[in-house]
Amino acid sequence: MKILIADSGSTKCDWMLIDESGNSLMEFHTMGFNPYFHNSDLVEAKMNESPEAMEIASDIDRVYFYGAGSSSEVLCEIIAKGLQRVFSKAQVHVGHDLDGAAYSTYEGEPAITCIIGTGSNSCHFDGETTREEVPALAYILGDEASGSWFGKRLLALHLYHKLDPAVDEDFKATFNFNKDDIVNRVYQESDANVFLASFMTFIGRHQEVPQIISLLEEGFQEFVNVHVKCYEGYQDCPVHFVGSVAYHFQSVLRHVCAREGIAIGQIIKRPIDGLAKYHLNYILNVA
Repeated sequence: MKILIADSGSTKCDWMLIDESGNSLMEFHTMGFNPYFHNSDLVEAKMNESPEAMEIASDIDRVYFYGAGSSSEVLCEIIAKGLQRVFSKAQVHVGHDLDGAAYSTYEGEPAITCIIGTGSNSCHFDGETTREEVPALAYILGDEASGSWFGKRLLALHLYHKLDPAVDEDFKATFNFNKDDIVNRVYQESDANVFLASFMTFIGRHQEVPQIISLLEEGFQEFVNVHVKCYEGYQDCPVHFVGSVAYHFQSVLRHVCAREGIAIGQIIKRPIDGLAKYHLNYILNVA
């Protein structure tokens, strides 16, 4: 049996091919697929452009895909249809990226698992049921502490002429954007959330600047207030974090969590390895 497991954010999707014994046979990457922004035809087309996917397409028995935005049957079906056309012989399961994050960090005890990457969200997983206490509102209304959240604030500080002078000078030299460029990219073009999140590399370059430290603290504090404190007993169980923003800026995240009495469990950049282990132990029953 050959099993293909995918963890997809809005920016990038990690794929791992394993056999029934848990041996990793291949890893590859594609763009991320989010049913809020992408339809079945695009999923099919982009997968057909992947040499690795085409090499194994006819050999796959099961596909387990966990993705940002795949939060209802209707939304999951958009992704599933595209994948089914590519992996025509496989059973295709599409679930929410929150489920994937919870599975990837599961250590045999109830926990809160948070995603902080291009977008952000949280859930409580007790080993059987994944539960959200508050909804994910995406990059316009929510996504606290995500790449898109920080990107919006960086751009606003720049356009309002309130960004640290040295950071602002580097911003101008790096990007050469005028106001119209930024407004058009955010309001007129597709994948604005990915564009906003792309500024996290620049923010990382200046993460020792006091204004940027304050911005990071503000974002993580807002995330904790909305997405962690909403769970009763949040101080009595581990809180795991998954995603590139949580991983790369974990020193600030740890500081905020310590201040709030939150016991951090794992902080991992990508959940694909933990996902493979979880499926072997709990889904495929071949551990």
